[in-house]
Parts: sequence; structure tokens; C-alpha cells
Amino acid sequence: MDDVQNKAAINALNLIMELELAGVVKYTHYSLMIFGYNRLPIIDWLKGNADESLAHAHKAGELVTLMGGHPSLKIGQLLDSQQHRTEDILRESLEHEKCAVAAYYDLLKIAKDQSVLLEEYSREMIMLEELHLDAVNKMLRKPADTSDLKKH
Repeated sequence: MDDVQNKAAINALNLIMELELAGVVKYTHYSLMIFGYNRLPIIDWLKGNADESLAHAHKAGELVTLMGGHPSLKIGQLLDSQQHRTEDILRESLEHEKCAVAAYYDLLKIAKDQSVLLEEYSREMIMLEELHLDAVNKMLRKPADTSDLKKH
């Protein structure tokens, strides 16, 4: 990787780190805002997402330092729609995860044929994030609805 590509990869990784750290805050907040009879399994799922986001942020930061960069101290955008129904929270989560997937795809484009390490990392993270998107899509569907919400 030349210096320009290395800098682009570091910038992409820092953006990923910022998005994932925003995920930690968002999922923690969401877990506090769930009410109703399904509260316990949903808050456990949200807390797990917060933990996973922190692990993803840490991994991105490790790669930044591996490449000679400085991990960002910023955090991604934190918007709260003030809509706290479970469905609203899941829809916000879906939008956040779409941004994360896009950031991993951007890193993959930078790394393509330049760094096996970053290519494999990007592909693994894209797979995990797309599976997460699928889980949220399924949670938002009504029972027996087999349509894909990603199209909406």
C-alpha cells in the first residue's frame, strides 16, 4: 500500500471506529428505553449489540495503530428521534447498521488488491453486519411476513 492508500485506509478505519463507538452509546441508550412484556430479551439483545460494537471499535483501532495511524477520539453522529417504541428503536438501529455496512464496503474498496489483511477484515465485518441487518429486518416483520424490509 502506498502512502495515499495507507492514509485512506486509516481514515476509513477511524470512521468505522467512530461509527462503532456511536453504536455502543446508541445501543446502551436503547436498552434503557425498552418497556413492555418483551423488555427482558430485547434489552439483553441490545446490550449484546453494545458489547459487539465496542469490540468492533477496538478491532478497528488496533488496525489503525498497526498501519501507523492514530485512533480517533471522535464518536459518530448521535441522533435520538425521541421515538421510543420498540419498533422505532429497531428502525433507528437498522439505519445505523446500514451506515456501518457502507463504511466497511468503503474500506474494502480501498484495500482491494492492496492488503489481504484489510480485505479479509472488511469481508468478515461486512458478513457480520449484514447478518445483523437481517436479524433486525426479521424482528421488524410481522409474524408470517416473508417480505424483505431492506427493500422499503
